[in-house]
Amino acid sequence: MERCVFCDILAGRADGTLVHRDAAVSVLMDIQPVNAGHMLVVPNVHAPGLKELGPDVAAEMFRVAHRMALALRVGELPCDGVNLFLADGAAAMQEVFHVHLHVIPRLNGDGFGFRFDASYFERPTRADLETAAEKVRRAVSSLR
Repeated sequence: MERCVFCDILAGRADGTLVHRDAAVSVLMDIQPVNAGHMLVVPNVHAPGLKELGPDVAAEMFRVAHRMALALRVGELPCDGVNLFLADGAAAMQEVFHVHLHVIPRLNGDGFGFRFDASYFERPTRADLETAAEKVRRAVSSLR
């Protein structure tokens, strides 16, 4: 395994600003924040992507992210809303291959957002949606 910046931070080999730590996950301040208060929820054990992450740790990540989002909404930092964002794989814009869930405080007019090409605005047919749903259902049932 190549060196992982999150593993280095969690082990104390690199600098990081810790917000929270429990047995399963830690919360770090993002060093390139969209807005002040942008945090990353990371599992304490290295997992490059979701397929390597156990369901209990994944659930803990979202539980802690929920708590951090609530803290942003009631805290002293400016916050008009919150995005939770997890990129799984290079095609999904993952850059650091240790699973991490962004907790991003949003401000009205901050300019952050997804950009879509024209094909996004062409809605699929109901039949296309049903076909995709059936493929997902089959994949889910194969996980049991």
